[in-house]
Amino acid sequence: MTSGTTPGLARFNTSADSEALAALHEVCSSSAWGSKILAQRPYTTAEALFLAGDAAMAELTAEDLAEAMAGHPPIGRSKAGDPTSSREQSGMAGASAELKTEMLELNLAYQDRFGHVFLICATGLTGEQMRDALRQRIGNSPDEEREIVRTELGKINRIRLNRLVEEESSA
Repeated sequence: MTSGTTPGLARFNTSADSEALAALHEVCSSSAWGSKILAQRPYTTAEALFLAGDAAMAELTAEDLAEAMAGHPPIGRSKAGDPTSSREQSGMAGASAELKTEMLELNLAYQDRFGHVFLICATGLTGEQMRDALRQRIGNSPDEEREIVRTELGKINRIRLNRLVEEESSA
């Protein structure tokens, strides 16, 4: 990941609040997280932005985490027309029908247990690795799982923030 000033970071720092907030919402759907990041602009380096994102994630309440998780589709069912979720879940693209069925069943069991989607930083993971993580994590306590989800969201946010500051021009 980049750590210096980039055209994308400069654009983020100087964009209108509403535009920056919309970009942050694409990174993380927690409004509290986005507001905390926005309030600290301008950022001198991408690393400063990443650290602010980490700090804001650490401060999210259970309600804020629920709002952030609501922006993520279940593993194996990326949002139609959403290149971000498709790219992040590419490890499921070539999965067998059996694996996709198993993931659906595990996702439903996880959601019944915890009240939210199974969230994992799927970038670079195979379908089997995601399934194995889901199998392992379904036995966690709700408190343990909430902190794992917070960590996974932080990883996802860093990847997405990096894409934001690396973009050559706004889309």
